[in-house]
Amino acid sequence: MCGITGWVDREINFNKDRAVLESMTATLINRGPDDVGYWYSRRVALGHRRLSVVDPAGGGQPMIRQLGEQTFVIVYNGELYNTPELRRELELRGYTFSTHSDTEVLLTSYIEWGPQCVKRFNGIFAFAIWNEAEQSLFMARDRMGVKPLFYARRGDTFIFGSELKALLAHPKIRPEVDTDGLAEIFALGPARTPGHGVFKDVYELRPGYCLIFNDKGIHISRYWSLVSKPHEDDLNTTIEKVRELLKDSISRQLVADVPVCTLLSGGLDSSALSAFAAMAYQKKGREPLHTYSVDYLGNDRYFQANAYQPNADAPWIKRMVDYLGTRHRYVTVDTPALVDALKTAVLARDLPGMADVDSSLYLFCREIKKEATVALSGECADEVFGGYPWFHREEDLKANTFPWSRSLQHRLKLLSPELRDQIKPEEYVANRYRETLNEVPRLPGESPAEARWREMFYLNMVWFMQNLLDRKDRMSMATGLEVRVPFCDHRLVEYVWNIPWSMKNYGGREKGLLRLALNGILPEDVLERRKSPYPKTHNPSYLSAVRGLVQDILNDPSSPLLQLIDVPTVRAMAECDSDSFNRPWFGQLMTGPQLFAYLYQVNIWLQEYKVVIK
Repeated sequence: MCGITGWVDREINFNKDRAVLESMTATLINRGPDDVGYWYSRRVALGHRRLSVVDPAGGGQPMIRQLGEQTFVIVYNGELYNTPELRRELELRGYTFSTHSDTEVLLTSYIEWGPQCVKRFNGIFAFAIWNEAEQSLFMARDRMGVKPLFYARRGDTFIFGSELKALLAHPKIRPEVDTDGLAEIFALGPARTPGHGVFKDVYELRPGYCLIFNDKGIHISRYWSLVSKPHEDDLNTTIEKVRELLKDSISRQLVADVPVCTLLSGGLDSSALSAFAAMAYQKKGREPLHTYSVDYLGNDRYFQANAYQPNADAPWIKRMVDYLGTRHRYVTVDTPALVDALKTAVLARDLPGMADVDSSLYLFCREIKKEATVALSGECADEVFGGYPWFHREEDLKANTFPWSRSLQHRLKLLSPELRDQIKPEEYVANRYRETLNEVPRLPGESPAEARWREMFYLNMVWFMQNLLDRKDRMSMATGLEVRVPFCDHRLVEYVWNIPWSMKNYGGREKGLLRLALNGILPEDVLERRKSPYPKTHNPSYLSAVRGLVQDILNDPSSPLLQLIDVPTVRAMAECDSDSFNRPWFGQLMTGPQLFAYLYQVNIWLQEYKVVIK
């Protein structure tokens, strides 16, 4: 993985002015610690930071390719998992290759097929290609949104980058936030409206979209979307296809010229990908697979089971390590490090995020990076197969809002009356919810219940999954670790999308179909384990620490957060000994301690980014 950035400007001669691009590219050094590259022509400047995963010697960027009198230049962040097939097809068409990198294959694919090339890719990617002859920039993002790509236009200037920080390093992009941006932070956060960059007039290219910028302006088009159609396979055929698609996805994503590992929690998803990976390693006679898990100091004493986290991971991790014979490392995070990393997580995301759910992942990835460069993660299985509680609870299915964020009224009590009047949070959330439902690809003749589950899957894939993919990308890439997500293979997603709920929920179990597909792959007790999400700390010292951080903010008149919150209400909450938010206000993990941490992250964000509220 890498970091990309650049801009097109019809008023600047880049052959003379290069300092800004170097500053923009430098912001992405953590994404690409191994190398840096720049390319300039009269009207365009491209920057690249590289994390070497495939073909370290030959995959440098920006990569340039000539075709007659035409010059094409690419900056690319991602991995193509069907590189061999594409290379063979292009060779049959007369092309030759000087490297075995997927970058050269991607660029050559664009030269041969133009913008339609993206439909041929199986992978995770965000890239930009400059056509010097046409003075045109083409950008695209993978179907599922695994890799990020932000952009902004200021007059005749078009600016883009892998992360918001790259754009903010450009003098024409100011850290301004308007009413919509504030609503994103305080009404929807840590989720984000698809395509919304939070900062004023900054956008993210949506998953499955491509963009062309030239003399005619910006043209955005969608090259991929889910298609609803009747599912015609019987149960046994469906089980077999799911198993084979998942196995193939994992096999493709093990390819690398650097060490690869898996993240293992002992849950269904991570155990499945670890099992398939271990089998692939064994078949090729490779050394045992390396696996990693994360937990928190004190959780052996303080863990408390609840509806969202029914059991601890530790015994299940040991069960799978013994079963697969992997070389496992347990990473333990303590409270001081977790709290300290809250700021680091904001700087990695460029926005307030999932509090310690982010910061713990950052610390986890930092430890893995000491021994590996690529990791496979079980992210997205819950969105694709229906694993979350809100797929199964009647009150969530009937709720006319985002099911992972049903505590909006409680959150709004913490905001100042002026801010509530300004952003109209209930109206803002309702509009975003309706806009998303209007996008759902409907299936004529479907029962009302099936139609509602289809809505639920769509909401989860374009909202909740995107937030988790943001988290995974920013926290891992902040440490120079590439994390791949086999459950996001678009072939698997397309197939499962149309499987009826009765099959997905086979046996009345969350991810019942996936459990059937993994029969014989995993031990019976692991197959039957109830879903338990990414772990969080239960140590009371963490609640005490983040409560103290909020009290420090309240006692500092210069804190920028104070103008946006209801200070008496927040102070009363911070001085209360009990946890007044004992149900999640976002997702499954974020209760009272995470609410304090989120407020702290908002304050850090306002300070560090010198945010100007318009």
